[in-house]
Amino acid sequence: MNESIEPLNRLAITLGPLHIYWYGIIIAAGALFGLILAIREGKRVGLPSDVFTDLILYAAPIGIICARLYYVAFEWDYYMDHPGEIIKIWNGGIAIYGALIGAVVTTVIFCRVRRLPFWKVADVCAPSVILGQAIGRWGNFMNQEAHGGQTTRAALEHLHLPDFIVNQMYIDGAYYIPTFLYESVWNLLGFALLLILRRTAALKRGELFISYVIWYALGRSYIEGLRTDSLMLGPLRVSQWLSLALILAGIGLITYWRTKQKERPRYGV
Repeated sequence: MNESIEPLNRLAITLGPLHIYWYGIIIAAGALFGLILAIREGKRVGLPSDVFTDLILYAAPIGIICARLYYVAFEWDYYMDHPGEIIKIWNGGIAIYGALIGAVVTTVIFCRVRRLPFWKVADVCAPSVILGQAIGRWGNFMNQEAHGGQTTRAALEHLHLPDFIVNQMYIDGAYYIPTFLYESVWNLLGFALLLILRRTAALKRGELFISYVIWYALGRSYIEGLRTDSLMLGPLRVSQWLSLALILAGIGLITYWRTKQKERPRYGV
């Protein structure tokens, strides 16, 4: 019976008054795997490991804060009346685009202070970021959020999904489309693509990171249209507007580099 389906426990560990949720553990795991990959790739292009261990100490917390502020800003009608809820990020409600904006700005400042080439560092980080995103989406799965509209159990089973995913998509008496899974898979495909592109001799500095931006924005623009919890701005969702802007900006920037900066260094140089 559907009524007997219980969601997975969001709480992972309780240590006295301290509650550790799966959401936070999964986000942290994504960041850790991304850091390990960035250190490895950084060595290949001559960047010491401390560049990335130092960078993540700033970029991770600032990214989380910006992700929450981005979400709260577009849901201000609710948080204006519930200010105590603003800090409760363990309940979900962080926007990945807010995190990316915060992380990119932090990286620009970090590179200027350390006198490092920003686009070289960004290229190294690109596969790490999209891998972390792919892992992090499973935090949404544990929180039963970032899902699409209503569907049926039969439709989910037709996708050959394992029972633990199908059961977790049973929320308040109905089944929902697992858009978190769609985005996680899209990000994993993007991760594989970036690993291939980073070995391409024709790739110039900065283009690996821009390829990540374009790939992610393409997938997000479609998947966002399936979700029911999107932040809206006029006829489209906020993420769809931003995705469109990023795609156009990314294509425009690569075109400019290729036509106006033909001597731009190759990736990894």
